[in-house]
Amino acid sequence: METTPMASSPWEKLPPEIAAAILHKLGAVEILTTAQKVCPTWRRVSLEPSMWRCIKMEHSRATGRLYDLKKMCRHAVDLSRGQLNDITIHSFCTNDLLLYISQRSFQLSRLCLQDCHDIGGGDALIEALKNLPLLEELHLQNSTFDVKAIETVGRYCPLLKSFKLNADVFDPEEACDLEALAIAENMHGLRHLELYGNKLTNVGLKAILEGCPNLESLDLRRSINVDLVGDLERLCLQRIKDLKLPHNYTRRYPWDTYYDMLCIWADVSDSEDDF
Repeated sequence: METTPMASSPWEKLPPEIAAAILHKLGAVEILTTAQKVCPTWRRVSLEPSMWRCIKMEHSRATGRLYDLKKMCRHAVDLSRGQLNDITIHSFCTNDLLLYISQRSFQLSRLCLQDCHDIGGGDALIEALKNLPLLEELHLQNSTFDVKAIETVGRYCPLLKSFKLNADVFDPEEACDLEALAIAENMHGLRHLELYGNKLTNVGLKAILEGCPNLESLDLRRSINVDLVGDLERLCLQRIKDLKLPHNYTRRYPWDTYYDMLCIWADVSDSEDDF
């Protein structure tokens, strides 16, 4: 009795470039755990270094429980074979992981860390930053990053054009210009700067305006220790094309609703792999 051969998966018949376009719509976790197992074509495409020039990995309750995301991230970086130029990590990056990435990704031009509280000072972080001479964009959202790290970025990443150091901490009693001064003294080529929820004062802002002459956009929302009046206000308005002020509303930002309420209050009160 003859047996009828099993029909091949319709996904198998897709041209590799179409399969790649589909896979690019997915995140790294989905590709490594599911998509590459769909058919041989998808697996072959998923192993191409060009698939891993941009990596985005987000932590969630489900992925955090099911997978070792640090191990998975290392695997994704290895698959890029040195071609990685853009990586976003949400919640699970550490100094050691960042060092691993930097040692294998000399073409990296964009690094985005969100809610990565295990990033801090230390030799591993400093060594990692020294390995990224082509970095043009460094975006940090609610992630620990000390003054020494800022100084290192300024000294070893000469192409840096965009820097974001954003926080969700709201403490009007706390003021500190150390981060602002480190930016002013070491990031002279900046064009875009976000200091959302920063502790800087007018002293730090003035230093930034003097030390970063090419600034085109500056976001100071929630940086409420800045009081833009007089000459400082005029200088900002003359120099900065896109200026967001401390008490501007924060629509389309992660902590919009919470801070909008604070702004209103302020206005009222003062007017195959195992992972």
